Order: sequence, then structure tokens, then C-alpha cells
Amino acid sequence: MERVSVVVIGGGVVGCAVAAEAALRWRDVFVLEALPRPGLGASSRNSGVIHSGIYYPPGSLKARLCVEGNRLTYAFAAQHNVPHRRTGKLIVATQPEEIGELERLAENGRQNGLEGLELLDAAAVRQHEPHIAACAAIRVPSTGLVASEELVRAYARVAVERGAELVTGARVEALEPVAGAVRVRSTAGEVEARAVVNAAGLFADEVAALLGPRPWRIYPVRGEYCELVRERSDLVRGLVYPLPRHDGLSLGVHLTRTLWGAVLVGPTARYVADKNDYERDREPVEAFVRYARPLLPELRVEDLRPAYTGLRAKLAPPGQPGFRDFVIEADPQVPQVIHLIGIESPGLTAAPAIARHVAARLADVLD
Repeated sequence: MERVSVVVIGGGVVGCAVAAEAALRWRDVFVLEALPRPGLGASSRNSGVIHSGIYYPPGSLKARLCVEGNRLTYAFAAQHNVPHRRTGKLIVATQPEEIGELERLAENGRQNGLEGLELLDAAAVRQHEPHIAACAAIRVPSTGLVASEELVRAYARVAVERGAELVTGARVEALEPVAGAVRVRSTAGEVEARAVVNAAGLFADEVAALLGPRPWRIYPVRGEYCELVRERSDLVRGLVYPLPRHDGLSLGVHLTRTLWGAVLVGPTARYVADKNDYERDREPVEAFVRYARPLLPELRVEDLRPAYTGLRAKLAPPGQPGFRDFVIEADPQVPQVIHLIGIESPGLTAAPAIARHVAARLADVLD
């Protein structure tokens, strides 16, 4: 049986970024992607925002890897002609009693190393966003936008150019430790790998469980979007966020003017039972009006039409809110396997930093 250095399970943005980084050092890197092409899951069903790192607890993996990934994502997108734009964003307090919370969030961002944060009063917010209702806002200059699907394709292309093999339609069905390696059986065949990276996104817990009972479980959370009709798209100029939800489930329904000029309203956040449930029992347009009207009082039902949905890989179960950090660690019993579990937002931004972090772990296994 063929033995290779690295098998990456999952061809989303993180898996492809890991493969591109690993292929710089090891010649025989394989990516196994269950779907017909890379990035069809969470990697391309999101807001396409390059996050700053303002939200996450100082010292957490999310904070460190998002701040580093912000810089690396801009550099990668520029080098590989991926559409992107540094837009900045506003995080808005709609009530006077929220201003203290806004100031604490800004201080959190400074502790994470963000520069150039500005606290704006209501008049300054109106200069940026005339239709937004705000008592105050933080302007975050390092936030931006990237064409997420094209970003995934670019990481995949770079990985292949560096010698990696990308195999689609390859759903992993078994992992078996053998002497000095792990036998990986997928619908595309079998291979032995000296190291395995589990970057399977929503299904990373199930991949980990192929080695036996493991402590992680992913709870899918669906996010739904609406879009402003074209005639009303001038209501929003850039990126406008509320203060994040206290339950840690999401950053709240926000307004995103995309690279192509459409304005998205969303995402919502709701636990679902099925990791493939993108459409069942969608929220009505009227709900989006309720969610977004505190930010955009002029919004009407007729201004919106349904858009796409996405699923997030949450580690927090229903009824147990709170921050959960990325899990990036070796398997407790099979150290040749590195698990990436709960890689939700800001995973798109953090992907190149995660890739460097994982490459260092791979070196401990392979060198």
C-alpha cells in the first residue's frame, strides 16, 4: 500500500490552506474531499468577511490566529488575484446604555493587537452610514471582504501547484493506526499516511470518532440570509454590525455590502439537527425585518428577498451558551492525527494562520 507523508481530510478553506502550506515542506501531500469540488460547504456559505479579531478573548486561538490570518489573507488574496477589499466596518450601539459595552469591546480589540480603532459618535456614524440608527460605533479599519469561493479555489490551486494531490468524491470511511502511520480508507481508495490532518469542518467530530470514542461533538447552527432588492441597496454603504450576542452563538444579524454591490442581511443563528439541513423551515422575511430594524429603521418587508444559507460547526450545545475556542490538537491516542474541531468563524480569515500552526505540528510528527 502506498505510504505518503500527509493526508488532509477536508477540502474547505482550512484544509486547502493547510495542504498549500504543507506542500512547501513535504512532497507527498493528499487532500481528500467528500464533495465534487473544494469549498462547497461552510467555506463558501458565509458573509465573505475578513475579520479583525476584535471579538475574541485575548490569548485564545481565535484571537491570535484571526489577527495573524487577517494580515496573511490580504497578502494571499493580493498575490493570487482573489477579489478582495479592505473596507473597514462599524460595530454599532443603538441604545445609550450599550456605549459602555462598545468601549469594552474596543479595549478587547486593543489587547488583541488591533490598531486604528475609532470610537464614533452619532454624527460621525451618519457621515459613514446615513441610514443607520446609532448612538455610537467602533470603526474597525482592518476588516474587509474577500470572494470566499475564489479564495478556496486559490488555496487549492496553490496546493496543487506545489505538488499536492487533490482528490474529490473521497469520503473518508475508516482510520486505522498501523506501525508508524494511519491507514485512511475512503470512497476513492486506501492510503497510509505518516500524518493525518482532520479538517472535515462540520463532520470533523465524526472523522475523529473513526478512531474510537472522542470527547468532541459538533452542533450545526444554520445561518440564513436575505438580500436587499437592488432599488434599496443604497441604504447600506459598507459593513454594519450590532454588538455581538451575549450567548456567543453569533455576531448578530448584520448588514454586508458585498464585493458585487448587493447588500446582505444576516445571518441568523439557529440550531438544527441535520448537518445537511440548509433549507427546511426557513425563517420568513418578516423576521429579518425585526432583526435588522434596530440598525436600519427604514427597512420594510418589501425591501428584502431570501438569499442563501450556511451552517456553522459549533462546539457549544443548545442551552449551554458561551465562548468555545478552536480545537487544534493531536489525537489523545494516535498522535499522528491532528484534529481541527469547531473551526467556525473566524475560520475563513484565520485559515492561513491555522495552516502555519498545523504545519509546525506536522513537523513534530514527520521530522
